Amino acid sequence: MIEPRQPRFDWGLRVLACDDLFNDGSYPELTQDELIVPKDAFGEIVRVGYLEESHAPLYLVEFDNGRVVGCLEEEITPVLEGMATVVEGLAHE
Repeated sequence: MIEPRQPRFDWGLRVLACDDLFNDGSYPELTQDELIVPKDAFGEIVRVGYLEESHAPLYLVEFDNGRVVGCLEEEITPVLEGMATVVEGLAHE
């Protein structure tokens, strides 16, 4: 049996989506491959689990648009302290 790999991130951590995230069928009310979360969207890890086959960490992230998405480590990156304020400030310029 493959031992689960330790997750790099913990619940409660603010993160950014590293790329656009599309519907894989998790949201049946949306079309397949419809954009769920755009790149650089802010979210918070609300649960950490593991993929059954590979035992890789899987993060349940609630994004600021209200969508909850299962993400792999390479799909999210931690928000550095003060980063959210800077990025949000640039969006208003």
